[in-house]
Amino acid sequence: MVFGFARRTAPAKTSSSVRHATHEVAGRVLPLKISENPRARRLTLRIKPGAQGLAVTTPVGVPMLEVERFLFRNRKWLEHKLQSLPEHPQVRPGIKIPIRGVNHEIVHEAGRGVTRAERTTDGAQLIARGDAEHLPRRIADFLKKEARSEIVALVEKHTATIGRPAKSIQLKDTVSRWGSCSAAGNLSFSWRIVMAPRPVIDYLVAHEVAHLVHMNHGPDFWALCEELCPETKRCKAWLKKNGTALQAIGF
Repeated sequence: MVFGFARRTAPAKTSSSVRHATHEVAGRVLPLKISENPRARRLTLRIKPGAQGLAVTTPVGVPMLEVERFLFRNRKWLEHKLQSLPEHPQVRPGIKIPIRGVNHEIVHEAGRGVTRAERTTDGAQLIARGDAEHLPRRIADFLKKEARSEIVALVEKHTATIGRPAKSIQLKDTVSRWGSCSAAGNLSFSWRIVMAPRPVIDYLVAHEVAHLVHMNHGPDFWALCEELCPETKRCKAWLKKNGTALQAIGF
């Protein structure tokens, strides 16, 4: 079946402005999150990173029937987008994943030992030891450690430049954003960013650190962002184009 109307599910424990359902499209049944926004003037549709679900934003009071009609009108667009998205590769021996933009072939070895990245004359490898069933977790743990080391150093560099410290640094596996900065000065990053090239990692950190000064995306914010990371425009475009592929890797 190519298309199916949204199916309601049991109400989730969340605010009344958010509804959850499922939606069938292109032979796939995807989680569907419907959020009301008082500032919205029309319905908008977004595919979550890694094609892990759909999100519809509506003005307040839009009935479910109208959401279903909206999805039906956009079925061709959805089918095309889902077909063009990158595959969802599961971490396993033999596939390649990038670390700081360099592809590493995953290798599994028996016995105990730490996960390590190595460069060889034939390329680069990411070698994990231990039980095969734990390989995805070991790879993810390695990337988280690498991400923390990289990000903490960049946060210290950029906060020193602006003269404002970050209150805390957190690493998460978020699917809707790559980073965030709270009003209290808490910075949060997706550890998956360590798979991007180093300049892109620098851009993301500079972006969130700039929010310690400007909690918006106005001209002053972007001027500070480019001051911290001169390659802001190029790196922002890279992340927009390639970020979904990084989010699609299954650990």
